[in-house]
Amino acid sequence: MSYVLILYYSRHGATAEMARHLARGTEEAGLEARVRTVPAVSTVCEAVADSVPASGAPYAEPDDLRHCAGLALGSPTRFGNMAAPLKYFLDGTSGLWLSGALAGKPAAVFTSTSSLHGGQEATLLSMMLPLLHHGMLILGLPYSQTELLHTTTGGTPYGASHLAGVESNLPLSEDERRLCQALGRRLATAAKALGRPL
Repeated sequence: MSYVLILYYSRHGATAEMARHLARGTEEAGLEARVRTVPAVSTVCEAVADSVPASGAPYAEPDDLRHCAGLALGSPTRFGNMAAPLKYFLDGTSGLWLSGALAGKPAAVFTSTSSLHGGQEATLLSMMLPLLHHGMLILGLPYSQTELLHTTTGGTPYGASHLAGVESNLPLSEDERRLCQALGRRLATAAKALGRPL
């Protein structure tokens, strides 16, 4: 069965909420959305996490990536870059890179920041880099999504974004929700059009 993998890391829940809206758009376009996360990493020692998180999406496995028809990658912004747990997970995908398992599959990115100019676009671009190395086809949001023209919160042509506020507690705006869903639909539509066998 074909599915789009929506892989994210979320600290305060905003990126997880975005993932749910991307999943909704994906399924509206007729593909299963498989939502997965990654465990936190420790700054002082190798982190040991339960194999199943206490709540939320299950942890991703390499096979989730290997068999997906498309990938949406999401992270909160950390100084204009993706969060360390997501980078740590991606650093472990060299086996997929060697086999070309992701080459030719569509991909998209999404992020959440605490301030409007907190590095959203830099983070989205940073998440594209490993996807390009894997040979994935990067999708953005076209300006035919009119929310991009009038949003006063998140939203970029590079991918979906959210302004969470300094307390990281602002809900997604209507424009942000629509752009997440549009990105999910776009990704699923591209995956179906490419028709890659799993």
